[in-house]
Amino acid sequence: MQKHITVNLPISEEESKRRVPNAFDKKILGEYVEDKDENEIKKYKFLISLKKLWRLTNRRDKLQLIGIFLLTIFLSIMETFGISVIMPFITLAASPQRILTNKYAHAVYEFFDFSSTTHFMVTFSVILILFYIFRAAYHVMYSYVTNTFSFRKYHNFALRLFGKSLELTYLKFTFTNKDRLRQVVTGEAQNTASFLQAVLSFLSDILTALFLYSLLLVTNWKMTLILTLILAVKVLIISKVLNKIIVDQGQKRTKYDQTFLGLLSRSFGNFKLTKLRGNQDELYQIFSETSLKRGKSSILVSTLSVTPRMLLETVGFSLLIASVAYILIRYNDASAVLPIISMYALALYRLLPIITNLLSKYQSMLYQQNSVNIVYEALHEVGEEKGYEPVEFEKDIELKDVDFSYIVDKPVLQKINLTIKKGQKVAFVGPSGAGKSTLVDLIIGVYHPKGGNVCIDGKPLTPANLDSWRRKVGYIPQQIFLYDGTVAANIAFGEVEDEDKIIEACKKANIYDFLVEHKGIKTTVGDGGVRLSGGQLQRIGIARALYNDPEILVLDEATSALDNDTEARIMEEIYKSSENKTLLVIAHRLSTIERCDTRVEVKACKSS
Repeated sequence: MQKHITVNLPISEEESKRRVPNAFDKKILGEYVEDKDENEIKKYKFLISLKKLWRLTNRRDKLQLIGIFLLTIFLSIMETFGISVIMPFITLAASPQRILTNKYAHAVYEFFDFSSTTHFMVTFSVILILFYIFRAAYHVMYSYVTNTFSFRKYHNFALRLFGKSLELTYLKFTFTNKDRLRQVVTGEAQNTASFLQAVLSFLSDILTALFLYSLLLVTNWKMTLILTLILAVKVLIISKVLNKIIVDQGQKRTKYDQTFLGLLSRSFGNFKLTKLRGNQDELYQIFSETSLKRGKSSILVSTLSVTPRMLLETVGFSLLIASVAYILIRYNDASAVLPIISMYALALYRLLPIITNLLSKYQSMLYQQNSVNIVYEALHEVGEEKGYEPVEFEKDIELKDVDFSYIVDKPVLQKINLTIKKGQKVAFVGPSGAGKSTLVDLIIGVYHPKGGNVCIDGKPLTPANLDSWRRKVGYIPQQIFLYDGTVAANIAFGEVEDEDKIIEACKKANIYDFLVEHKGIKTTVGDGGVRLSGGQLQRIGIARALYNDPEILVLDEATSALDNDTEARIMEEIYKSSENKTLLVIAHRLSTIERCDTRVEVKACKSS
């Protein structure tokens, strides 16, 4: 005889869910600017991004960054030396007699006992060539070190973000945009690593520029200051105009990427519906428009990144050429200043691209700073506490005054009391959206009560023992998720594939004979299980649920999409497989639950 229990819920599950705001929609800039208004926050946003990036690094990263900084200093010294040595080399090559008249050159000449000035210059040339070879090798090594550091940080960011995503509570995951999650783990992690790489490159260029600028000041401070003034005005104008555009494009890029991923998921996630709707043209048009917007944003940023370089090089070298022309007109002889002009030409040849690169990297960081904020916030999301303290289930599951709500002051469950004996077959029935799934999800530990306790043999479920409890549950949903892989991989679902256990689970689910006709448990199912029928999909789902021999088996509308005959056969297999297990069945059809010994009727009623 079937026992009947009625549970009245104060508000429907679906209505409550609709009222829940998406927590990921709220973007905070950090605790450093809580008291500032929005306009002030924009001024500090880049500095905040840098501080957040620093906080995203661990102690080992910081030590490696110190090492990279020391390598950067040595690189900048080499760059400066490589340019400063050109002036004496050209001077001595043009007038070898100066080797004997210059006290420094003469001291070196005497110390190494050169036989002639030609011997001195040949040795000088060989040493310079060897230096430039070493400089090139050092550049390659430095690039390898910084790129390796950046890639490892990308790996670290992506791994931590993936881990954080898995640590989300099921409640929070339910209201999280899945395409946004994917974008954060892949795209935003990559952009954050690129931001870090840009910071390292920016630092290297700053040091090199300072050393080179100091060299130019020592060589001719008047000429250097004039060049500085003119170039500074240009840089200021470029920065003011371009940076605002690039920041705006960075924000648009984030929006376009999310739209892009969402479109792909909608189109490929239900391909059959796409075909039946026949709306390929509309989807194609949306894809085209979004792709064009992304492309235009990238084109604009790429074009603007080239503009500063061309302007600065044009101005810098025009001034240098004008200086040479002035000397020729004024003195009719440029030989006296040829070494200085040569050094300035080489210095500007290195300095102008560095300044351009500084602007480009700064603009790149502005473009990517939104990713740093997103990654920082995602990594500081409060995850679900985990614990593996053993839970013994020998007697019963008891709900004691259980309260639950999706949002504060909007209860879904209030003061629910229910006892389920071990081995009992319990059916949860009621209208759609009444809260059947919510109630069962609380029992199996997917959701956490806001009040009261779920007790196992009198012991409350807590974060310390929640994972151990969940491992006792086998879950069969209405929609079975299968990815494009083998039956074995889909049944093990990320765990070690135990062939004997998989075959045993397939036999219990009555799917093994079908698999033997193909490639056994190595049969591929296709993306979403498209190569299987509805009944075969459900049987794979049952085998997956039975793989670890759970003590509790949950059917969440698991057969509602099947015809009556197929449902009857599958339910027979489920009842047979769960003979010694506790069975929790959520269903609409009475035929599905006719063999359950207890029926819990869930009714939604408005709270006062």
